[in-house]
Amino acid sequence: MDDSDFIYTQDQFQQIAEDVLRYARQKGASGAAVGISEGNGLSVSVRKGDIETIERNQDKGIGVTVFIGKKRGNATTSDFSEQSLKQTVDAAYNIASFTSEDDAAGLPDADMLERHPEDLALYYRWPINTEEAVELAKCCEAAAFETDKRISNSEGSSVNVQHSHFISANSDGFRGGYPYSSHSLSVAPIAGKGGNMQRDYWYTASRNPLELKTPEEVGTYAARRALARLDARQIGTRKCPVLFEAPVAIGLLNSFVYAVSGGALYRKSSFLLGSLDKQVFPKHIGLLEDPHLRGAMGSAPFDDEGVRTSRREIVQDGIVRGYFLSSYSARKLGMKTTGNAGGSHNLVLHSNVTDENDDFAAMLQKMGKGLVVTELMGQGINYVTGDYSRGASGFWVENGIIQYPVQEITIAGNLKDMFGNIVAVGNDTLVRGAKESGSILVEQMTVAGSGN
Repeated sequence: MDDSDFIYTQDQFQQIAEDVLRYARQKGASGAAVGISEGNGLSVSVRKGDIETIERNQDKGIGVTVFIGKKRGNATTSDFSEQSLKQTVDAAYNIASFTSEDDAAGLPDADMLERHPEDLALYYRWPINTEEAVELAKCCEAAAFETDKRISNSEGSSVNVQHSHFISANSDGFRGGYPYSSHSLSVAPIAGKGGNMQRDYWYTASRNPLELKTPEEVGTYAARRALARLDARQIGTRKCPVLFEAPVAIGLLNSFVYAVSGGALYRKSSFLLGSLDKQVFPKHIGLLEDPHLRGAMGSAPFDDEGVRTSRREIVQDGIVRGYFLSSYSARKLGMKTTGNAGGSHNLVLHSNVTDENDDFAAMLQKMGKGLVVTELMGQGINYVTGDYSRGASGFWVENGIIQYPVQEITIAGNLKDMFGNIVAVGNDTLVRGAKESGSILVEQMTVAGSGN
């Protein structure tokens, strides 16, 4: 990182953090933590070749947490002046003073803190100006239109550039921070006309702009997805195998992560209560968390509390071997933090029966006859019971070959049954944020529709 990329340097952040912690001690706090961040970015969008929006952001902020024994208070500010810093600490201290005690409150255990964080190469500068970003978005959308004359319209194409850095520190001696970046390119073409119109969407995202797909690749692929959905039909209600395409399969992974995260567990709002060391998936399923992949979107040497992260098997041979816990949720459960304050890190779903030939076409053959789901709508998930009901669209498959697109259907089941009945995971892997999965084949679900 070049210091000129930001208004404040890491050294200045470090000094601000020391000032905040010193003032908290002077106030009488038994413990304190501070997070300081700054970011800048560019976002442009075009539609049908015309500029729709150009936005630039320049943000900064400080969050202060103060502990008085087992009482906790939080306050934030975007003003970095000395007076504002003191007022923010005062505010956090006053909140803590009037807050009830909470036995789970407090800084992380000192022996869990990451004292020597590894550089994971999470910052890649993208020196793109507004005109270049607009041209990139136009090129992406133009590629979609050029794919086929049936691409009749567009919801637009966007380019997003973000550079940020931060420092976290606490009164137990933790100090850590680094720069990071996130860049993306997306497009949403519309195919068809009149009553037979279909929209689809695709994007590419990476910390490193050199790893983004080309605008031609993104635009062409998005257009082909929209075209494939033309002349969609409805189908009648039935029970059948369901193949979740990789982008929506990652949604299933999100549901599992939520269900075994500390907040849901200690509030008893999860259908996977008490699932540690229990069989939840078939024996061929595993889930790896690897926070230390260089340059990956979900990498971090420490979590939001400064706790060290580690590579671990969350699911092994279908058995849940770990939860996702912060210090607070771990204490509520009588356990130890797993370094997941702020979320999961680089989760990879895998199957020990998947081989190099199990691409999407092979997954269709494995299913034989059933439904491919490419889009889900609605929020029909009850995390207390695991009941699952979502609006969906996709394709009907027979003899391992896609026959026609389908729409206006609902798929229903129970997540516990769905996880337990995963037949296969494809090698058509896709990374979305901090999660990676191939397509997921579930043995059977209820598909509700109004067609014949």
